[in-house]
This record gives sequence, structure tokens and C-alpha cells, in this order.
Amino acid sequence: MNGAESMLETLINNGVEVCFSNPGTSEMHMVSAMGKSTGMRAILGLFEGVCSGAADGYSRMAGKPACTLLHLGPGLSNASANLHNAYKANSAVINLIGDHALYHKKYDAPLTSDIEGLANPVSHWVRTSQSAEALPKDAAEAVQIANTGPGKIATLIVPADCAWDDSIAATAKLAIPQVPIVDDNAISDAVELLDNNKSTVLLMNNMALTEKGLELADKISQKTGARVFCDTFTKRLPRGQGRCKIERLGYFAEQASEQLKGVEQFIMVGTKAPIAFFAYPGKASEFYPEDAALHVLSHPDEDAEDALERLCVSLGAGDLEPRAIELKKPGLGSGDLTPSSIGMTFAELMPTDAIVVDEAATSGAACQGYSTTSEPHDWLSLSGGSIGFCLPAAIGAAVACPDRKVICSHGDGGAMYTIQSLWTMVRENLDICIIIFANRKYQILQVELARVGAQSMNKKTLDVLNIDNPELNFVNLAKGMGMDAVRVNTIEEFNENYRAAMDKKGPFLIEAVIG
Repeated sequence: MNGAESMLETLINNGVEVCFSNPGTSEMHMVSAMGKSTGMRAILGLFEGVCSGAADGYSRMAGKPACTLLHLGPGLSNASANLHNAYKANSAVINLIGDHALYHKKYDAPLTSDIEGLANPVSHWVRTSQSAEALPKDAAEAVQIANTGPGKIATLIVPADCAWDDSIAATAKLAIPQVPIVDDNAISDAVELLDNNKSTVLLMNNMALTEKGLELADKISQKTGARVFCDTFTKRLPRGQGRCKIERLGYFAEQASEQLKGVEQFIMVGTKAPIAFFAYPGKASEFYPEDAALHVLSHPDEDAEDALERLCVSLGAGDLEPRAIELKKPGLGSGDLTPSSIGMTFAELMPTDAIVVDEAATSGAACQGYSTTSEPHDWLSLSGGSIGFCLPAAIGAAVACPDRKVICSHGDGGAMYTIQSLWTMVRENLDICIIIFANRKYQILQVELARVGAQSMNKKTLDVLNIDNPELNFVNLAKGMGMDAVRVNTIEEFNENYRAAMDKKGPFLIEAVIG
């Protein structure tokens, strides 16, 4: 058994079942090991950012890590944007990065680079194996790290000779680290704040945003009058019928400041105090008053459900019934083809247990708003802000949950960052419906151009933000990669094609041309 085979068997022993791959020469022994294995599903991505984004989406829905298989430093660099998103989402990912053989490094070959230096900013743990015998143990530790808390990114660099040299037996399954619970003082301090009759917000994310976590927060809200919010961008949010209501913090400072007006106390559950996504001239970075009381009930890597349950009991709210959302559909969209009319149909026809992956920026807000009372579903959003997340994450979500419809809500500009994802969706016959909001511009950046005080709106400026010359044709792009697709110009066309997509399995793209 060589190092690659022992490493792969170790990963399988430790519950890793999927590898999103874009390999090169230094990874050939790992590719060969996967070819001999029945326990690891290998999925090819045509760009490394597709692999890393898919691993993020998989982790969010499977609750455990997948691997990426990447080629040296440049391959890792191509994957880094979506690894950044995964890092910010606290997703569990294991990167396997091939490297030159240890004895070959001294020659500074063209692809030689500082892989550890490239990996550190997007990893919680980085290690370069030093021998084939060490490789299985290193792989087991990588899985253990990735499974820590809500999830971490572990990067294992595998020199080629460590993969091809003879190794030892695979390592058995290591215990997954227990998620730490918060101390009693965090609970008692929260009780004190919630009992003082001041305006209070519970702000939640990460491990707090489970169905049970939402129910516990709702009970606390009923008992104390505290309002319950989640961060603007969340790893995974259960929504719709049967779930408890939670208010999403607005993206823009003006929105969030209005939502939080008059709030005197903030209790953070699995997140940090609310801040602006960017700095703006003359505006505060914090979304809370200077004199507001800030209390962390649980940090992102602590057991938020346990903390909420103990807080609920301490407040005497344990016997209250959570207020579940009732099903209320908006009806099909009508009139012009707009984000609002699309949002109505999106919510009306959404199937039970759909997974929505959202990167539609300005155009997708109506989809989120109208679907609050739709069928039960999960919502994945762009936690790290790095564009090109949605299409790859939809791949990962569909692989993790093959019996659930995945709906990908995407802006046209952002979709071009990882358009290669369409090919993988077809190759794997994944049940994904993609809605492209085609407004032919980076709308969010045109909004931001004004908000940051850069007021130049002449043609030269706007040409940097418009993508209408030449016009993108997503139907042709999709069909060129084997995917069935349609362009719609009316709401009636959208309704017909979206309904058909919800009723059948397999990948399908709808390009909705909006003004």
C-alpha cells in the first residue's frame, strides 16, 4: 500500500466520502488511489474555485467535510476565493494539495511555490507531510480538525514521493472533538440582561441557526420581549412553514440602523456584534450605539443550542410553545418580468425541503422576502462576500442531499466567475434549477458607487460596471456545457419554465431578462 492509498483509506475510515477534484501531475497517485476505491466519490470540477465552493456547499448540508484535490500552489490560489467563503461560514473542508517530491523542491521548478504561505490565510490548520509513513496519521488529524466545532478548514500538503512511496496501514477513525459548552456566567449574565426590561436583541448565526435553536430563541422572545435576528449572511438558515420566524439584519447600514433603532442590549449567539460590511465616509462601522451593552452568550465554536436551552430554562420559558410559521403562498407573479414578480413565483412553486443557494445580490431580495412563509426549506448565503460561490455551492448541496431540489438564485455578473460549474452539474446529473437574473450590469456596485461618495456616473465609469457589451447569452453558455436552458422575457414564460423545472429532476437553467 503506497502513501496515497493509505491516506485515502484513512479518510474513508474517518467518514469522508466525496472529493471535489481538479488534479495535476503531482496528484496522479492520489487519483489512482481513488480509481481503485469504492468508498470515495470523485467529482471533477473544471476550475479549482468550483471544487472549493462545492466542498463548502456540501459541508453546510451534510454536516461533515468533503475533500478538495488541488494542484500545487496555483491550484490552491484558484480555489482561495471560495475557501475564503468557506472559512467565513465555518464550513468543514479538507484540502489535499499535491506538491513536488521532497527531493525535487531544491530545484525550484516552475510550479514551485510557498504552498503553506498561500494556505494559511484560508485554513485553520496546515501541514506538509514529510513521509509516506506519516501521511495516514496526518490525514486522520486533518479530518479531526475539520470536524471541530461548527467546522474548520484543514489543508494537507502531499509531496509526490509521500504519495508514491510505500506506507503503513490506514489509520482508524479518530474521535470527533466535543463542542465546548459555555460557562454558567454566560447564562446568568444573559438572564440578568433579559430581566432588566431594556430593549434587547438576540443576534444569531452558525450553530444557533438550527430548527431547535430557532424554537428556543422564539421561546426566549415570548418570555422577555427580546427581538430575534440573524446576521445578513448565514451558513444555513431553516425557513418557511413549521420553522420559527427570525429577522434578517439588513445589508446596508441605513437598513440595519433603522432595524436596530432604540436597541439597548445585544446578546450574540454564535456570532459577533453587528458591523457594516464595508466602511463608508462619515458613517459608523458599528450597527449599535456606543453605550449599548454587548454580551456573548456563545462564540461560534461553542454549543449554541445548549446555551439557548439553558438560558430558556433559567428564564422559565421552557414550557412555552414555539410560534411556528404558517404556510402562506403569495400566488404566481404577474405583470412585467421583474425581481418582484419572479420572487412571487419562486415562493409559490417552491417544493417542500428545497435548498436555496443565493447570490443574486440586488435582484434576489424579493425571492427571500416572499419565501418567508413558503414550504419548509434551507437557505445558504454568501458568508464571505467573495463572488462566485453560488453555482459551486449548489453542486455541493445537491451531492449532499440528492433527494432534495436545489434552487440557485444568481446575478448574471457573479455567475460568470464560476460558470464552469454548469458542466459538473450535467456530468453528475444533479437536481439543480438555476435562475439567472440578467440585468446586464453589476447592479450592487452601481449602488455602492453612489453610497461611498464616488459620484462620477459618466459612461467611462459605468462601462466598468456594465456587462452588456457584448451581451452574455447564458442559454448558449449552458447548452455549450450540455445543460438544457431557456431565456425568458415575460413573467408568463418564467412561470411556465420554473414550474416545469420544479416538477422534473436534473439540471436546468432559466435566464430571466430583467430591466
